[in-house]
Amino acid sequence: MKKMILPLLLLMISLQGFATFDNWFTNKTMRVDYYHTGSWDKEFYSIDQVKSEPVWGGSHTRLIDTLNYGEYYFKAFDVLSSKLIYSHGYCSLFDEWQFTAEARQTTRTFSETVVMPFPKYDVRIEFYSRNNMGVYDKMFVYTVKVKDYFISTEQQMVYPVYDVLVSGDPAKKVDIVILPEGYTAAEIDLFKSDCDKFAAGLFTFEPYTQNRDKFNIRAVLAPSLESGTDIPGDKIYKNTILNSNFYTFDSDRYLMTTDNKSVRNLASNAPYDQIYILVNSSKYGGGAIYNFYSTSVNSNASSAKIFVHEFGHGFAALADEYDDGSTSFNDMYPLNLEPWEPNITTLVKFDSKWKGMLAANTPVPTPPENSTAMQLGVYEGAGYVAKGLYRPTPDCLMRTFRVDKFCPVCSAAIQKMLDVYTK
Repeated sequence: MKKMILPLLLLMISLQGFATFDNWFTNKTMRVDYYHTGSWDKEFYSIDQVKSEPVWGGSHTRLIDTLNYGEYYFKAFDVLSSKLIYSHGYCSLFDEWQFTAEARQTTRTFSETVVMPFPKYDVRIEFYSRNNMGVYDKMFVYTVKVKDYFISTEQQMVYPVYDVLVSGDPAKKVDIVILPEGYTAAEIDLFKSDCDKFAAGLFTFEPYTQNRDKFNIRAVLAPSLESGTDIPGDKIYKNTILNSNFYTFDSDRYLMTTDNKSVRNLASNAPYDQIYILVNSSKYGGGAIYNFYSTSVNSNASSAKIFVHEFGHGFAALADEYDDGSTSFNDMYPLNLEPWEPNITTLVKFDSKWKGMLAANTPVPTPPENSTAMQLGVYEGAGYVAKGLYRPTPDCLMRTFRVDKFCPVCSAAIQKMLDVYTK
């Protein structure tokens, strides 16, 4: 036995110098579901389950996330060698909830998930959360033994998949899985049509238009028992497959679901990097959280712009640039810290943002008078507040729907993310 252990150790040490996907992973997904519990100033993690899912939709080369985006971050280390083999940044509903008034009055628990390619060897997963100084603190550690018979391979919500757009190998594309919410069995053809409309709308806007060949879009054909979604403010409740609702955090247009496990179970029918939930409703609304999921309604007059606005959050980590006080969040962005989102700034570390894109002699901050909608500068009012936060242009699809394009900073951020997934 000792003669066998020594060559294995030498092999593992040698792999550290030239680790590749095939050294460490198989082409399927490890899904770790956990619970995130806390209040406005406390948080705790606990494990729910580990699952093995049929296919990995992510990159085979970009395994370590170096963007420094997201309120949360997880790292996976090979247990034997302690080598970091995978990492990823993300956000969640729990983070947003912490900035609501309710979080100062009670404790809540949210279901969350991290995914990674399924490792060949045991891994130690470390969970991190940004503290009030913007630094990641290690919050929780969990070791997964890859041969543990409690790792479930059961697929709990198996449905057929509709190919909206397939451009190539999932490892080299941005893979979007579209999930239906509030479409009955009789409305599945409507859902397929809405998915085609989603793709057409997405590629109407740059830089998506010129990057169409970098996407795969698939849709899961899963019916709900009832049509529509919950609208608690109107006392409307529907029996739907993903249990979504308007009035999330008491904001009438915020349309989300806390049923994370159903979302992930349904998404597992296709390879995915991003989850997009289409909700069968004409009421204005949607929502999105970076590397969590995005939602929008299917039949509002502004549907195409809702699609791309929300996808800007979920995919490219873009912040909201409006400041009309219409959300339930309080003090989400400390003014003494530079936000990690690429399209807003407190000017604390503006060198790290779009300063290098400004024309010579551009005043910082930039007076809005006599500026055109897309004139690059530093305009006060963003991130839900009128003072202390700044955006790149007077208007943008991340601010209002009066314009038809993203500003240069948002466009650059989207292109950067496209390159991360596909180059």
